[in-house]
Amino acid sequence: MPRPNRSLRSPRLRRLRVDPFIASLLGTVAFAAVLPARGAAAPAVSDAAVGAVAVLFFLYGARLSAREALDGLKRWRLHGIVLAVTFGLFPLLGIAARVLVPGLLSPQLYQGLLFLTLLPSTVQSSIAFTSIARGNTAAAVCSATFSTLFGIVLTPLLAAFLLHTKGGISPGSVLEIAEQLLLPFAAGQLLRRWIAAWMARHRSVLGLVDRGSILLVVYSAFSAAVVGGVWGALSLPRLGALFVVEAVLLALVLTTTLLAGRRLGFDRGDMIAIVFCGSKKSLASGVPMASVLFPGAAAGLMVLPLMLFHQLQLMVCAVLARRWGAQSPAAATGAAGAGAEPVMAGVESS
Repeated sequence: MPRPNRSLRSPRLRRLRVDPFIASLLGTVAFAAVLPARGAAAPAVSDAAVGAVAVLFFLYGARLSAREALDGLKRWRLHGIVLAVTFGLFPLLGIAARVLVPGLLSPQLYQGLLFLTLLPSTVQSSIAFTSIARGNTAAAVCSATFSTLFGIVLTPLLAAFLLHTKGGISPGSVLEIAEQLLLPFAAGQLLRRWIAAWMARHRSVLGLVDRGSILLVVYSAFSAAVVGGVWGALSLPRLGALFVVEAVLLALVLTTTLLAGRRLGFDRGDMIAIVFCGSKKSLASGVPMASVLFPGAAAGLMVLPLMLFHQLQLMVCAVLARRWGAQSPAAATGAAGAGAEPVMAGVESS
C-alpha cells in the first residue's frame, strides 16, 4: 500500500503534473461545451468579459514598475535580444508554419498558432524560472516588463497586419483597442503610487481576480464558438499535430536563444534570463487580447493553441530550470530547487 503513495510523491511525477490553472481552463472549456451562454445570457456574458479585460489590464498596469524598467535600460543588449526573439523570431516562425496548412494544421488552428507567436512574454514564470536556474533575476524582471509594455502596442498591430483583425488597421479599430487595453493599463500605471501597497497586501485575493477574469473571458469566447458550431473544424489528429508543431516551435526558440546568448558573449546569468524571457508567451495577456481582437466565436479557437503552448512551456522550462540550478556553483547550498512548485501551481500574473 505505501509504495503507490511514494511514487505519487516522486519529484519526476510532480514535475510533469498539469498546471492547476490549465486544469481550470480546461474545465471552463468543458462547461462552455455543455452549457454555453445562449440567447439573452450571451450579451450579458460578453459584456462581463469586456469588463474583465479592463480589470485585467488595469491590474497589469498597476503591477508594473516603470522605475524598475527604466533602471534596467543599462542592459539594453539583453533586452534587445529578448524583444527581437519575442516580436521578431517568433512571428517569423509562425509565418513559416503556413506551409503546414492544410496538411497538418487546419486554417483555424494555424491562425491561433500565429496569434500566439505575436504575444509578449510572461512575467511571473520567466522571473521564477530564471531564479530557480540561478540566472540574472533582475535582468529577467526588466526584460519581462519591457516585453509586456511593448506587447500592449505591438501585439494588436502585428495581429492587424498578419491576421487581418478588425478588417485591418483603421481609426476605429485602433480606438477600440486603446479603449479596452491601453486606457485601463495607463490608469493602473497612474494610480500605482497610491494602490501598490494595498495590492501587495491583498496579492492572493487579486490573484483570484486575475484567474477568475481570465476564466470568464475564456467561457465567453468558447460559448460563442460552441453556439457558432466552430468545434466541427477540430479533430484529435489535428490537435495532436498542433502539439507536435508547438513542441518544435518551442525547441527552436529555446535553442536559438541559448546559442545567441553564448555567441554574443553573455555570462551564464544573463544567458539564462535571455532563454527564459525570450521563449515564453503570456496566457494572461493573450486571452483578453484575443477577446478584443477576435470577436465572437473566433476567439475560442484563437486561444486554444495558446493554452496548449502555455502548459508545454511550463513543463519544459521547469525541467531546464531545475537542471541548470543544480549545475550552478550556488547549488551546493542545497537551495537549487527552491521555489519550483509555486511556478507550476499557478498562472503568471502578466
